[in-house]
Amino acid sequence: MNVMTTDDVNTYVEDGAGRLRLNRPKALHSLNLFMVQQMTRALLDWRGDPTVRIVLIDHAEGRGFCAGGDVVTIAKDVPDGGTAGHAFFFEEYRLNHLMYTYPKPGVAFMDGVTMGGGVGIACPCRYRIATERTLFAMPETTIGLFPDVGGGRYLSRLRGRSAQYLALTGARLNGADCVALGLASHYIPSERLDEVKAQICANPEKTESILAGAIEAPPPAPIVEQLPLIDRLFASDDFEAIVAALEGDGSDWANKQRETLGGRSPTACKVSLRMLVESPKQPHFVDEMRMEFAIMVRMYRGHDFAEGVRALLIDKDGAPAWDPPTPAGVTPAMVDAHFEPLAPDEAWTPLPVNYRGA
Repeated sequence: MNVMTTDDVNTYVEDGAGRLRLNRPKALHSLNLFMVQQMTRALLDWRGDPTVRIVLIDHAEGRGFCAGGDVVTIAKDVPDGGTAGHAFFFEEYRLNHLMYTYPKPGVAFMDGVTMGGGVGIACPCRYRIATERTLFAMPETTIGLFPDVGGGRYLSRLRGRSAQYLALTGARLNGADCVALGLASHYIPSERLDEVKAQICANPEKTESILAGAIEAPPPAPIVEQLPLIDRLFASDDFEAIVAALEGDGSDWANKQRETLGGRSPTACKVSLRMLVESPKQPHFVDEMRMEFAIMVRMYRGHDFAEGVRALLIDKDGAPAWDPPTPAGVTPAMVDAHFEPLAPDEAWTPLPVNYRGA
């Protein structure tokens, strides 16, 4: 077993499996540009290697799986031109697209925190394993962004109005919730994961039966009881209408969601709702990535992203000053501007066909 060990990610082949192990425990394995590049390089190397028959993605130590992207570094760089953000998101989206179109199956072990960028590397996998420790969320509106890394495609395909609820509130799902919504394909106790990984590496062709033999019935999923409320109160694609529906309902659950939305970036919420309308219209995943990158470029350079990161992750005062501060101040024209195509020299492109890395 030849292990390529770095400070932040391990990539190696074990028997018939390519292993991608996130190794940044102090940051809950959040992705940085180096990790994205190393994972991309490994996947390109394995794509034509007949000895690699499956790809396993997990975390090496500490709590996992992956808490997202390194947004603090990106936010701090924006005043200096934002080149770090452009490079990171451009390469991250290339990795996401490579994984989505990869010719070999992937197994993602979502054992722990799985948010943002972690969702982006888990959801393209054919097999997505949830455990009793899984904590899944797309909380981007908290920092003035939107559910990206393919979130438009993954969320918009969920049943009912789950996508709108998850995108706006950033609600946290447990492993049972993920199985109930189809975000996870299997529920396996964390204590069995090492055994399962070893078996898959040794017998990639038996992955289906190995996973089937390890699953347990998940506990009741709290999200299931909430679905009727979600479908009714998040029924509109208009943000003000959703807020009004929550205020008019008056139940404890509705009041809690209304309070949550009151702390989210109004611009991010309106852009997220619009994205969930536009994503199903994108013919292919490459089109989704191109659209999301254009949105992201506008948003990470905007006021609310830097302010959201400051309030949540730097100063940690929990009091972001959004601009505009209210939903009424976010006009349709402001939302439309996020969806305009980028200039050709700035637009996102996938990795060239047969690209083998720099």
